[in-house]
Amino acid sequence: MNIEKLLDELYSYSLHGIKLGLKNIEDICKAMDNPQKNYKTIHVAGTNGKGSTSTTIETVLIEHEKKVGKYTSPHILRFNERISVNGIEITDEEIAYYYSYVKNIIEELKITPTFFEVTTAMMFKYFSDKKVEYAVIEVGMGGRYDATNIIDSDICVITNVSLDHTEFLGKTIYDIACEKAGIIKKDSKVIVGSSDLEFLKGIEEKTKDYINIIEKYKKGRYFLDFKKYKTIVEVDEDIYNFSLFGDYQYKNFLCALEVLKELKVPVDIIKKGVEKVKWQCRFEIIHAKDKIIILDGAHNEDGMKTLCDTLKLGFKKDDITAIVSILKDKDYKKILEILEKTVGKIIFTSLVENKRGQSAVELFNNSNKKDKDYKENINEAYNLANIGNTKAVLFCGSFYLLSKFKEEVLVNEK
Repeated sequence: MNIEKLLDELYSYSLHGIKLGLKNIEDICKAMDNPQKNYKTIHVAGTNGKGSTSTTIETVLIEHEKKVGKYTSPHILRFNERISVNGIEITDEEIAYYYSYVKNIIEELKITPTFFEVTTAMMFKYFSDKKVEYAVIEVGMGGRYDATNIIDSDICVITNVSLDHTEFLGKTIYDIACEKAGIIKKDSKVIVGSSDLEFLKGIEEKTKDYINIIEKYKKGRYFLDFKKYKTIVEVDEDIYNFSLFGDYQYKNFLCALEVLKELKVPVDIIKKGVEKVKWQCRFEIIHAKDKIIILDGAHNEDGMKTLCDTLKLGFKKDDITAIVSILKDKDYKKILEILEKTVGKIIFTSLVENKRGQSAVELFNNSNKKDKDYKENINEAYNLANIGNTKAVLFCGSFYLLSKFKEEVLVNEK
């Protein structure tokens, strides 16, 4: 079976939907002799910032000469991005081997797992076979019933909570925080990245013993360098040149910093490591001709707000043309309201090839923006955005849109 057919079969597990409960993953891992117990784990949950925080921890631990696995989702271009060891993605051959291994167990157990349960089982076994010392494991959704939550994590990080996936996790910040706090285990160190009172109330249902980085580092400062696109952070008289750029990256940095301090990583190693962090499609800057292209995966209300807060610090409204597509199961009207106040022009494009996607004209009709247009074809949308004196072309609203841009537009730019 070639890799495309194999991945199609693996993705078909998505048809089984989202199931709450840990029995499937517990049974699969038990049949594999519980490989998730063979390394130290850092478990990262939160509505936004999981990926940036996880990748920062991973990069610095590699700088510290540790062997590190990282599990993250969703992928942008290739499934392989989800599972990596020391920054090197799992190969197609390894995907085939570990999928076959887990599939045989599933058939023996006569169970019907979800896509995320299958990939999580593959990851646990892969990291064990690779003999990683640390695994940085990002929660897929929620926390308590997430397939990753069979680990006894050494450190738990909960970055923040906003209203996303409310049909599964709850209708309020408090309810969702309680779900995410479900990753906290008896002996886990707990780090949180928000001072929202409803959020903290949810955390305290599970533990009173946690570190709130907002409080701990309240004397910390940062500024955004719009020439080098770095976030410069000053904490406890140390200065860090953080390579991930954005107003929102400060809190992600502090969450990662606290984890690294708990792991007793020397400050000079942290300083070197945070300059090397790469995380695509989170205020990712691409220089093209006389403009810059900004790619950001902001796909919910909170993510769009933090993106726009950063844009306002470095750009005038008319400097930016946004190319946008948003999945129909997101609160796209609220997301658009935030964006419309921040950019000069919006060009809508289509994601109808995705069953959750919308056409450009549907989004166009739901926007109150005066200066707006639409092109169903992403190349045509990009060509339209390049007309005029715009300084920056922003792609946002969905990771699927960013993936489409990289696959269909960026190849022609290079």
